[in-house]
Parts: sequence; structure tokens; C-alpha cells
Amino acid sequence: MAPRQSTPRAVLACGEVRTTLLPARQALDIRSAAGLLALRADERVLLSERPGLYARSPATLTGVDCPLPTANGARIRAVGTVTAHAALTEGRVLQTSAHCSLPATGPDQRRPWGEYLVRPGVVEPLGKLPHEAVARGVLDGPRRGDLDVGLIADGLLTRLLRHPLLDQRAPFRSRPTRLRWAALPAAPGEGPSLERFTLAEDELRTVRLRVPEDTAATDLATLCDDLALHDWLLTTVVRMLDGVRLGATAAEDPGAAVRALRPAVDHLLHLWMPGARVSRELAPLWAPLEERPGFTRQWQAMVQRIRDQLTLHTVQAVHREAEPAP
Repeated sequence: MAPRQSTPRAVLACGEVRTTLLPARQALDIRSAAGLLALRADERVLLSERPGLYARSPATLTGVDCPLPTANGARIRAVGTVTAHAALTEGRVLQTSAHCSLPATGPDQRRPWGEYLVRPGVVEPLGKLPHEAVARGVLDGPRRGDLDVGLIADGLLTRLLRHPLLDQRAPFRSRPTRLRWAALPAAPGEGPSLERFTLAEDELRTVRLRVPEDTAATDLATLCDDLALHDWLLTTVVRMLDGVRLGATAAEDPGAAVRALRPAVDHLLHLWMPGARVSRELAPLWAPLEERPGFTRQWQAMVQRIRDQLTLHTVQAVHREAEPAP
């Protein structure tokens, strides 16, 4: 029997990330975080305390055998495994992420499952992969029955949110976000680039990347986790500020603005560290987001606004207490 050829180099990587506030009154400490994310008995949770408390679960695999999403309606069957993991930042923000890589070509016939399991996170097409059409199909959203890595991320999130460690008493209201990404090969000799970052819906973001062919899918997933985390922080704090009528609220209820904005100070403002865990090769992909729309500029402006409002309301409260009774 002729030896089976190795898997061709990947020409597309794709994934989805779910980001949400952990439904627990208190942030989890490092031991509890490890207990929450212990998805496999044979592998430990990755824990880090620098530059901030961070926990990452072992990877899990989900077997798939289904058509790929395509922008042109072509039916391309693919078989393999999707990798998923979960992460917890500062015991407060929970993320689940699923991703896979797709090679340029695959076998003409389906192989036994064992041959797919030895390539974790690789989904092979039967035949040639129309990678541009599949990338567009991924970002547009799969049709019913197509490969949908978002469902895998959702399933993992649902599992974790039911964990007995969580008391289901979040310290403030927020909404989860979804980030869907696809990475295609860069031109020979070119470095990574962010072609597009789109706010597709209230909770959906899409990211299209170009990266060197030897870029690891796990590094891409870490980058997109980081983008999703900081986008969620921005989105959540923007909604906090939008929900407070600062001028009118001060007259109607002097303490309302403080109650509304304090959760941002207690739970979110210290989490802003873009690129802290991104590989050196992919770190430059943050630059376009810092230039336009200017993630960090917007964050710093909101942080200053929150601090100014809290200072103003504190000063007003002191003056009210100092005024003599009529």
C-alpha cells in the first residue's frame, strides 16, 4: 500500500469567539477559574497572573462532516475536527472560541475517522478548496447544515454558564458579543495585515485577515480572542454611558450616575491591555485598530469621562452635606 500523503498547507483558517460577563456576583479567584475551565481530566488549565489574572482551558475537539459555507453557493463537503477552548480574564469576562484550518486540497473520498483525529483542528475538503468563496461564506454566515464553528463555541459557552461555581448574579447588565474571523494567506514576503473589521450587527463583528502561510491557527485564535475581549469592553462601557442621562440624572437622583458607572470602575477599567497575549508576529495587527477607529483613544476618552462624572458627583455630594439645613 502506498504511504498516505501529508496534509497540504492550510490556505484558510476561520473561527468564532463568544464574549460575555461571567454570571457571578464575585470575580472568580485563580483556583475557582481553574475549576470552571477544567474541560478535560487529562490536561491542566493554563493559568497566568501577569500582566493580569488569566485562565485558559485545554482544547477540545469536535468532529465535523458537512458542507462548507460558500459565497457562490458551491457545495464543498469537508471532514475533520474543530478545536475549541474557553478563557477567563480577571475572573470576570468569559470567552469561548472555536476554530479550524482548511488545506488547499483534500482526498477525493472520505477517510476513516482515525486519520482525521491525528490532525486536530484541521478540516479537509473533498477535492479542491475555493478558499476565497469559503472565506466570504464564513464571514457572511453559514446556511443551515453548513459548517458552523459558532455553534461549537455556543455549545461550550452554554456548558460553562451552567457550572455550579456560578451563582447567576452578575454585578451589572451586559450583552454578549460574537466575533467571526477568517484568515487567508498573505502575498509571498508580506507580513500580516487586517483587511477588514466590521460591526455587522449589534452583537456581531467580522474580521478578515491576511497572514503568512506558516502562521499557526492557535496564534490567530489568540489574536481574535484579544480583539473580541477589547471590543466587548468598549461596547459594554459605551452602553453604560448611553444608559445614564448624566445632566438630568444628577438633578432627579444625585446618586444614580454613581450607581450606574461604578460597575465599570470596579470590574472593567483595569482590563484594558490590548495585545498582552498576542504573538510577536501578529502584534502589528492591532495597529490599524489603534489608528482607525482608534480603540484605545475611545477607551481613554470614556475612562476620563467616567472619572470626571464620579468626581463631579462626589464634590456635589460633599457640598450638599455641608449646606446648612433650611
